Amino acid sequence: MKLNLKNPIVFFDLETTGVDPAKDRIVEISLAKVMPDGSQETKTRRLNPEMHIPEAASAIHHIYDQDVADCPTFQMIAKSLWSYIEGCDLAGYNSNKFDIPVLVEEFLRAGIDVDLKKRRFIDVQNIFHKMEQRTLVAAYKFYCQKDLTEAHSAEADTLATYEVLMAQLERYPDLENDIDKLAEFSTRGEAADYAGRILFNEKGEEVFGFGKYKGRPVAEVFRAEPSYYAWMMNGDFPLYTKKVITEIRMREKTK
Repeated sequence: MKLNLKNPIVFFDLETTGVDPAKDRIVEISLAKVMPDGSQETKTRRLNPEMHIPEAASAIHHIYDQDVADCPTFQMIAKSLWSYIEGCDLAGYNSNKFDIPVLVEEFLRAGIDVDLKKRRFIDVQNIFHKMEQRTLVAAYKFYCQKDLTEAHSAEADTLATYEVLMAQLERYPDLENDIDKLAEFSTRGEAADYAGRILFNEKGEEVFGFGKYKGRPVAEVFRAEPSYYAWMMNGDFPLYTKKVITEIRMREKTK
C-alpha cells in the first residue's frame, strides 16, 4: 500500500529543550518526505538551541549542550527548511498539539511568516487514541509488531510514525486513504492558532480556549476589555497566537 497523496507529505518529529512552544527550542529535527509516487527521503539535523538544554529534557532524548555546541541554529537553516516543506502536508505523532506549534514559533522567531492554512495536518496519535488509546511505543508494537528501540530519537520517531499510519490504513477498512479525510479524522476540534488558545465555535467565530473568558468570542472580549489584548501581547503566549489575536483586533477596527 502507498498513501493516496495529492501533495507531498512530510512526517516529522522534534526533540526540544522542553514542552512550552512559547519558550522552548528545537535541538533535533527529523523529516521523512513522502512523494505522491510513494518515494521518500529522510533528513535529520541537530540544532544549537542557543540556550541550556535542561537535564530533564536531556534525560529523555539524550542530547546535551556539548552535542549541539557546534551545530547550526534554527535561524541559520530556517529558509532552506521552509523551502523544503512549503507546499507539503504535515504529519506527526502528537504533532497538532506540540510539534507544529513549536515549529511555527521557531520560524516566526527567525523572521519567516509561514502560512500553513492551506496545508493538511495528520496527527497519527489522534487516530491511535480514537482507535486504541496507546503511546507511540505501544502503537508501533501494536500496529507494526516491532519494538521501537530508539524512542525519542527524532528520526526513529519520525519513521515509526509513518509506519504506524500505513499500518492503521491497513488495519481499519473504514479509515479512508485520503489526506483530507485523515486530516479531518485526526483533528481534535478546530483551532485558530496552533497552540489551541484560540478556537472556533459552531458559528465560526474565534473564541478563547482558556482562562476566565473561555468560550467567549475574542472580538467581543477585546471590545469590552481592550486591556486583555495588551495583557496577552505582553504575556508568554506563542508568537503565532499573538499574530492571530492581532489579526482579529485589526479586523474589528476596520469594520
